[in-house]
Amino acid sequence: MRILVFGATGSQQFHVIAESKKKGADVIAATSTDKNFEKLQQAGAEPVLGDISNAAQMVEITKGIDAIAFMIPVSLPNPFDGLQFSKNVIDAANQNGVKKIVWNTSGWLEDQKTGMPTDDVKLDVKDYLIASGLEYVIIEPTIYMENMMGGFCAPFVTNEKKLAYPTPQAMPIGWLASRDVSALMVEAIYNPNLTADSFRVSGLENLKGDELADRFSKGVGEKITYYTQPPAEFRDILSPFVGQAAAAAVASYYQGLQNATHYPSKFNPNMQEILEKLPVEMTSLEAWASENKGFFIN
Repeated sequence: MRILVFGATGSQQFHVIAESKKKGADVIAATSTDKNFEKLQQAGAEPVLGDISNAAQMVEITKGIDAIAFMIPVSLPNPFDGLQFSKNVIDAANQNGVKKIVWNTSGWLEDQKTGMPTDDVKLDVKDYLIASGLEYVIIEPTIYMENMMGGFCAPFVTNEKKLAYPTPQAMPIGWLASRDVSALMVEAIYNPNLTADSFRVSGLENLKGDELADRFSKGVGEKITYYTQPPAEFRDILSPFVGQAAAAAVASYYQGLQNATHYPSKFNPNMQEILEKLPVEMTSLEAWASENKGFFIN
């Protein structure tokens, strides 16, 4: 099995390499710059230059590929480019006889367009993938545990013993480890019975803010309290990394949550049914915090 991975230099897709290697796959990792070659090689992948905006290049690197672990690049300057970039990959896969695409959508897809470009374009990509005739599996993850490693959260843990996140204390979330998502994707690639399927996935615990802080505290062995971060503070910390416009848009979403009386679901209570098809041992928040203690606690 030859698996081509997109986004493997980022936290969301990096573990696809190791999970694929466990199955004995040959892993090819696409990257837009050779600066990432060493990291990918050390992880066990064969790096290839592949600019997702270049249709001809996508045709070239998908030759001889059996399956693709796909993800739209995060924080595109123009989110609507995500559709054409996805078409480049899907069309190349069709041209070269790739058997299956497994797509990590980086969040639960909306039921209909909402006016948010980053969300709306994914619905167009979904329609195009379904119409392509390729076998596919769509993995829709909830919020990543790795988000807590961001500059808007981790320094608060280290310096103030606060777990900062811009979601309300009362809002429950099924936090999910990126390694688990990667494992689910690889299981989807190898399951021949999954050819036109979509799964909304979450962690197995639906944790409110104080419960999140409790599990995190047990993992790192120190008392950490939950801090509902003001969206404006979150925006100011995030802006240098993604730009003011993108940070403002995300902060606006979190402001809406903090003003809400009903919260969107970020937990799938039927995960055990999914795990029967995609057998993965899921990571608890406490175990994840323990594993990453050194990142947060000096």
